[in-house]
Amino acid sequence: MIVHPPTADEVEGHAAQMYADDLNADGFVYQYTQAMAINPDAHAAFQALMRAVVPSIGIRTFELATLGAARAIPSPHCLLAHGRKMLRAGGMGEEQLARVGRDYEDAGLSDADIAVMTYAERLSTDPAAMTDDDTRALREVGFSDRQIVDITLAAAVRNYFSRALLALAVPIDQVPGITPDLADALLTPCGTGLDAASRTADA
Repeated sequence: MIVHPPTADEVEGHAAQMYADDLNADGFVYQYTQAMAINPDAHAAFQALMRAVVPSIGIRTFELATLGAARAIPSPHCLLAHGRKMLRAGGMGEEQLARVGRDYEDAGLSDADIAVMTYAERLSTDPAAMTDDDTRALREVGFSDRQIVDITLAAAVRNYFSRALLALAVPIDQVPGITPDLADALLTPCGTGLDAASRTADA
């Protein structure tokens, strides 16, 4: 990573809170946190957008849209981080999450869950080709107008964040709480397996 994040002694305000949150949770500051701390106002806006979309769809659907987008990009940073968030939120167990990582259409998900991940995947790979048929698929499994918009925003904001990390060549940290087998399954779309997850940061 060629950009130079602020040190722990240099951060203040929102950036200081970003570092503190990582340290309190896991004992180190993630590389992606350090990169985003270069512009903490943008990170705060990103967090505000996420908070604005979760209430209508719930954390599980938000994480499904996030994982669907991260699989399609593909984004190892976000697959690992949001895999853990799905586990911690109780959205699904480790065995099912590993199946989702390998093939979400064969992971025992509901029709609504699959529709969310399919939609997020399409948005992340070929949004210009999307039509009313794509949103209709969400409508047909029971999502409201507000929920369809918020699922769209959840997937779109993941593209913003994930692609920024990839463009900046931010190193990939190991994520505590993600077993090697689960990491391997989550990173299947990246074609990197554990090699990507093993590049631990000196944070």
